[in-house]
Amino acid sequence: MKGTIFSIEEFAINDGPGIRTTVFLKGCPLRCQWCHNPEGLSPEPQVMQKKDGPEVCGTVMEARELADQLLRNERIFRLNKGGVTFTGGEPLMQADFLLEVLTDIHPRIHCAAETSGYASESAFLKVLRHLDFVLFDCKHTDDRLHRRFTRVSNQPILRNLSLLKKSDVPFALRIPLIPGVNDTEENMLAVAGLISDAANLQRVELLRYNKAAGAKYSKVGMEYSPDFDTEAEPQPPTRPLTDAGIEVLML
Repeated sequence: MKGTIFSIEEFAINDGPGIRTTVFLKGCPLRCQWCHNPEGLSPEPQVMQKKDGPEVCGTVMEARELADQLLRNERIFRLNKGGVTFTGGEPLMQADFLLEVLTDIHPRIHCAAETSGYASESAFLKVLRHLDFVLFDCKHTDDRLHRRFTRVSNQPILRNLSLLKKSDVPFALRIPLIPGVNDTEENMLAVAGLISDAANLQRVELLRYNKAAGAKYSKVGMEYSPDFDTEAEPQPPTRPLTDAGIEVLML
C-alpha cells in the first residue's frame, strides 16, 4: 500500500502525550476557511512556489517504508513517553494506508491521530482499534454553519464522535477558535452537551485562529478569502465547558 505524505516533523509537543513525531498525510475532504495548511488539501503531490524556487510538496511512500522510518525512533519514544501522531490534511482520507502503517508499528509505538472525524464509520472504527489517543476536531456544532465554513455536513463527524465516546480510547476534543464563527457561548454550550458524558474525554483544547493562515495559499495557486473578520480576536467563552466539569487547555 502506498500513501502520500507532505511533512514529517519530529520533537512535536502539542500533538499528544510526550515528545512525538507528527506525520502529515496529504488530502482533506473539508475546505475550512481558516485552514493554514493549503498544501495538505489536495491528495496528490503538487508544485509549491517557494522563495528559492519551485518544490514538489508531497512524497509517495510505501507503508512499510514509513513504518520502518518511525520504528527507528522506538527507543526514544519509550524514554520520553511519546510516540507518533498522524494528522493531515485528514489522515482518514488514506485510511487503508494508515491502517497498514499502524498494523506495522502498534503497539510497539504509542499511536495517536488528529482527525476531523469526517469519514465512514467503518474506516473510523478500523483505525480507532489501533490508536492509543485521539485528537478529535470539532469545527462547529451547527450543521448549517458547518456547511458554510467547511463545505461539508457535520453529521458524519458527530456520528464518529459518538463512536469514539463509546470506545475506551482516551481523546481530547480540539476546537479551532474562529472569531465570529464558533467562539460563541451557544456553540460552547452545545459542545459541552455533546461530550460531558464521555468517560474517556481528557480535555478540550482551544486553538486560537492563526492570523498567518493565508500566507501559503498563493504558493500553491490558491486564493485566501475567508468569510469572517481575520483581524478580530476570538472570544473563548470557556465557562459552559468548565461548568460541566471539563478541563480546558488553551494552545
